[in-house]
Amino acid sequence: MNDKIGARAGDPATNPVPDAALAAAAGPACGARLRALLRHSARGLLRHLLPSACALCGGDSDDALCSGCAAQFFGPAAAVARCPRCANPLPGQASGAVEATAGAPQGRPGAPGRTAMAGQLCGVCLIAPPAFDRTLAAADYALPVDQLVLQLKFGHRLALAPLCALLLRDAVLAEGNVALPALLCPVPLGPRRLAGRGYNQALEIARPLARGLGIALAPRLLQRVRETAAQSSVAPERRQQNIAGAFAVPDAALVAGRHIGVVDDVMTSGRTLNEVAATLKRHGAARVSNFVFARTPPH
Repeated sequence: MNDKIGARAGDPATNPVPDAALAAAAGPACGARLRALLRHSARGLLRHLLPSACALCGGDSDDALCSGCAAQFFGPAAAVARCPRCANPLPGQASGAVEATAGAPQGRPGAPGRTAMAGQLCGVCLIAPPAFDRTLAAADYALPVDQLVLQLKFGHRLALAPLCALLLRDAVLAEGNVALPALLCPVPLGPRRLAGRGYNQALEIARPLARGLGIALAPRLLQRVRETAAQSSVAPERRQQNIAGAFAVPDAALVAGRHIGVVDDVMTSGRTLNEVAATLKRHGAARVSNFVFARTPPH
């Protein structure tokens, strides 16, 4: 018997079908499955070649922060009641004391919510009100959260800036009653420190934060006109003198009558942000709000 007579129609050995014809016969569903498989394989290969780790615990994570650390350090269990003006924790309020203020919206899952004493000023702000009107913070500057700031600021891990901005944005949105500013500006570095570090970490946080909140960014709204020593290196009683007169506003028309938001990585004593707010208000700012990733609790 002739071998060709016994061959089946369409057998590749005897009647090859072009690849294009097979693809057309398979239809769009097969093509979609193939593309999905290729994407999945590419993601798996990328994770193998560039493994990700949580910036806090070091565990495997596809994101900069694993879900466990996000819940533990930035979720509702970590929320505290803060003074709305300076963001210091209010006395007697432990972490996790999250309750809704009457009529106030609850925070979103995974972000700090409003607290029982929300809106109550601390004693320091009552006795000596600062020049700024409000401060919003994502977390306390304490272990292990401080590592995010230290890695960004001194470890050149610029990829952590969008994470800090995201966590800060979530904290702002969770408040539910925040009047957003017309402009955001970072606390500027002096030329010498900027040249030494190569970037301003406050600006790196401010860029994605402005996009996340839908606020215009004005990176040159403020200028540092006098080099100062790092506040952390100055004795507490000399910090006000160290920072006095360090800032200027080149274009007062951008500030006059407006609500200005000021972004920084960490708020410690608050003297730098107070000097910034005083400078802005001397140029006509109607209101100044601070947006800081971390707040150092009082010792």
